[in-house]
Amino acid sequence: MIADLKPYPEYKESGLPWLGQMPGHWAQRRMKFLFRERVQKGFPDEPLLAATQSKGVVRKEDYGTRTVTAMKDFHLLKLVVKGDFVISLRSFQGGLEVAHCRGIISPAYTVLEPRSEALNGYYSRFFKSPDFISSLTLFVTGIREGQNIDYERLSRAYMPLPPLDEQLAIGRFLDWATGRLTRTIRAKRKVVALLNEQKQAIIHRAVTRGLDPSVPLKPSGIPWIGDIPHHWELRRFKFLATINSGQVDPRKRVYSDMVLIAPNHIESGSGRLLATETAAKQGADSGKYLVTRGQIIYSKIRPNLRKATIAPCDCLCSADMYPITPKTMELSPEYLLMILLSPAFTKFAVDASMRVAMPKVNREALAGCLLWFPGIVEQAQILRIIDRESTPIDTAISRLEREIQLLREYRTRLIADVVTGKLDVRSVRCEGGSVNEDIAETEENEEFTEDEQND
Repeated sequence: MIADLKPYPEYKESGLPWLGQMPGHWAQRRMKFLFRERVQKGFPDEPLLAATQSKGVVRKEDYGTRTVTAMKDFHLLKLVVKGDFVISLRSFQGGLEVAHCRGIISPAYTVLEPRSEALNGYYSRFFKSPDFISSLTLFVTGIREGQNIDYERLSRAYMPLPPLDEQLAIGRFLDWATGRLTRTIRAKRKVVALLNEQKQAIIHRAVTRGLDPSVPLKPSGIPWIGDIPHHWELRRFKFLATINSGQVDPRKRVYSDMVLIAPNHIESGSGRLLATETAAKQGADSGKYLVTRGQIIYSKIRPNLRKATIAPCDCLCSADMYPITPKTMELSPEYLLMILLSPAFTKFAVDASMRVAMPKVNREALAGCLLWFPGIVEQAQILRIIDRESTPIDTAISRLEREIQLLREYRTRLIADVVTGKLDVRSVRCEGGSVNEDIAETEENEEFTEDEQND
């Protein structure tokens, strides 16, 4: 049914470069005539809210320690009502966020109440469409971290206005269509999770028991390790590896063009580097660690995510990570990486991180951690077996992740084409149940941007 969608029979020029043509019967209104700015304060007992690019505006308490409260004068915070839209400090990157509940939010944000002509089901999708987001560059002030949307200017901008019954039809269709796509994505992600569990079981067995099941075991004396082969060694981390200290300024020319690796660039649990960007491209302006090619980079924050990788080149890494150099005569970098990614080590790291306010593993705790390992020859044998048994799993995961990416791209394009009038859904009959896309999407994206963590 989605493949059979057609354009509208008649179009007209919108006069908006970012929108182009729009259906001939659609109107346009300035933003301030579609939305009323809400500046109500004095509601200190309302729940605190957080504006996130992936989940909209939700209660802070839903994220536990993932967000922090920046102020205590709650009577100065702005009231937000369910269905309002919020312009946050990152809206120029990800669009406007719809509120899923009532509460209070930072006074630095702009809160918009829809008027009677603007229906939530339509504009909640329109404000997240690539075309609208691209238009926000016209209303941005400031540079780098100081960028923000000037609502005074945005309020005078024209927005498309479909008839009310058509806004309803668009919202109903997108609930149905994106619900189907989201269910498919969720099912594939569950398969990926099962495959990752299978891979972790292979790694855990190999790095805690070795390759020969008949080898006698000995107690390690450490609850989170258990028994290990009798010929393996137990030594503290500080005698096997060193951690870089001292940071560099990424704004200096000698460092600004270097790759900067942060936790969000590393796939959780696999050691795979997902992307590389220079320090300059990321706008880095605080101290970073200098990393040599072949060093291990381990994320000290939220260790349950198991983010570690081997540096592919001389680069920089976030101050939230440790550059680690093992003594290669005793412990190869590849084998140490497998230990750091193993469930046994993660149990130690999570327990250690819980002793401080922000979940992270400090240097002292890491230095005192006991590592278990065989000789260097056996390490190489174990790595070969892990690689051989994991390769088919990695191939299946890569295929599924590509399918998921294509489905997400298709969903984004479908929403954009419908809300900008490229496709006509007025006569589509939506059969079967639907999934609320805003709720379903929360299952898909567990990572937060820096703005979301400190909102």
